[in-house]
Amino acid sequence: MMFIESDIMKDYTIEIFGKGCKNCERLEENAREAVKSVGAEAVIIKITNVDDIANRNVFKTPGLAINGEVVSTGRVLHPDKIAEFLK
Repeated sequence: MMFIESDIMKDYTIEIFGKGCKNCERLEENAREAVKSVGAEAVIIKITNVDDIANRNVFKTPGLAINGEVVSTGRVLHPDKIAEFLK
């Protein structure tokens, strides 16, 4: 199942891969904080379907993709680290 926050054009598309565990929620919060810290806007998409997650080669959750590129799997990145990917 995917959830799209908004259809309005944004600077970034961020995908959070995971079933909705605490780490997935924390990664989403950190991504939102990172987007805000760089003064950007983003569409946040939560990908919870196991087949969809595996098809993106994310075998450890949580996973994070920015503009279609998987940049992290199996860990909760700090907002500062996510902001580095956004610059």
